[in-house]
Amino acid sequence: MTAIEADVEPAETAPVRTTRRAPLIVVSVVLLAVFLTGAWAAWFLTIDDAFISFRYSANLAAGHGPVWNVDGPRVEGFTNFAWVVWSGLGAWLGLALPLFTKVTSLLLGLGTLYLLIREGHRRAGLTGVLAGAGAYVVFLPTYFHITAGLETAAFAAVLLRIVVLGLRVLANERVRTWEPPVLLLLLGMLRPEGVLAALPVVALWFWRERGRVSARWWTVAAVVVGAAYFVWRWRFYGQLLPNTFYVKFGNLDSGWIWTKHTTLLLLPLLLLTLSLVVRRATRAMGALLVVTVGVTYLTYAVSGPTMDYLDRFADHAFPVLCLGAGLAVGTLTQRVVGAVLGLVAVGWSAVAGATAPDLGVIANYGPDLQRAHVAIGQGLAEADVPVPARSLAVTDAGAMPYYSGWTSIDYIGLNDAAIARGADPTQVVMRARPTVIVVTANGPEPAGKRYGFDFAQATAGYEKVAAVEMRAGYWQDVYALPQYASTIGEHVRQRADAARQVNDPARTEDTVDRWLDRLRGQLPF
Repeated sequence: MTAIEADVEPAETAPVRTTRRAPLIVVSVVLLAVFLTGAWAAWFLTIDDAFISFRYSANLAAGHGPVWNVDGPRVEGFTNFAWVVWSGLGAWLGLALPLFTKVTSLLLGLGTLYLLIREGHRRAGLTGVLAGAGAYVVFLPTYFHITAGLETAAFAAVLLRIVVLGLRVLANERVRTWEPPVLLLLLGMLRPEGVLAALPVVALWFWRERGRVSARWWTVAAVVVGAAYFVWRWRFYGQLLPNTFYVKFGNLDSGWIWTKHTTLLLLPLLLLTLSLVVRRATRAMGALLVVTVGVTYLTYAVSGPTMDYLDRFADHAFPVLCLGAGLAVGTLTQRVVGAVLGLVAVGWSAVAGATAPDLGVIANYGPDLQRAHVAIGQGLAEADVPVPARSLAVTDAGAMPYYSGWTSIDYIGLNDAAIARGADPTQVVMRARPTVIVVTANGPEPAGKRYGFDFAQATAGYEKVAAVEMRAGYWQDVYALPQYASTIGEHVRQRADAARQVNDPARTEDTVDRWLDRLRGQLPF
């Protein structure tokens, strides 16, 4: 071959390589289009629980530290420290935290999709991409977890990245020395159970790299930082674990229900990932994926997580299962069988997500929250109440405390150490005598007890100033001390009336049709 021919050959083979990659490019564009459409359809959602983290973040940005109330006992009512710190940066920059966290999660979701496409294609070809990334983009709950404002999408993205590193270790491919220990630390700070979820991959990596000094140093550094964080938060909050663990952990009956439901929800993905263990060629990576998913879900199986809207906790390892399913169908020698199994996995994911029992509630949650919780919080902030008297007791301790900025008692106990450890919420509220008590009820007139709270006893001597409907059968009834009842009632009602006019006016049903009608109204044609 002459020098001229050698120079010409790459130009001649470039179109061939481009032609071979054309199907992948087309599939990737379609997957991206589906992903962006799903994110648009869920963009209006911010879940009330996200505002709990936002309140800690706002106080952190203001220089008070990650605290629920600026004054009074410290309590750790969140489990997502890294997310609180990241949101604190957004608050410090003066950005709206709902938008800041949505954009963050959207970018992380795009990163998850990229990893599923790249790793699926590298290890299982186009079929692996169609099955793995396809199941990810058609699963409707994915998008509501991206836009909700919580750390769900971040946890899922980091865990998937850790698993990808584990696959590289098994294949004797290069892994940056710092990455496994740093991602272990990050995942553990996103949620405490993240340490357990990342441990199989990090242990495998460390065993393979134990002879390298740099690997040992990075691992030691991660352990030191993690231990320092644990000691700091123990000293800062005075408790070993976040408050939510004292309120929720250990309900085995609920955990069993969660396990059965999650198994059915993800059945094809679980079976396909398990099938990797059966075949000798894929046994090692199958074992790694199965163990990672197992330890990730173990915490939820023994605790029966609450606030598990649209299978939020199952979503933590959902992309890993998508990758496992893609690898399973793409590495089968019988291509037709692989294609059929991939189609089943994608179809099952689409149907399971679209028929989720609580889809109607969550699909309309954003506008509903705006016209109730957000409106009440904003009305309280505007009321003519002196700062020392700005105190509030609520059950839905998210948007109302966040937007009001008032000192708040969460009488469910997630953000109250005494109630979390068994104190009577009615007595806690009565001793504090807050200016406002908001009672969550099934209608404009509360009845009975809720979360052990006796509203009739606690609101004795208060005036009812507003009854705000969030959705059908879900109300927030606002009570105020007589001396402030007039100004509080006026501002809360004004805000609620205004919000009702722009957030699905005259519609309160929690149906998918209402959500679809809203989306149709946003279309330009």
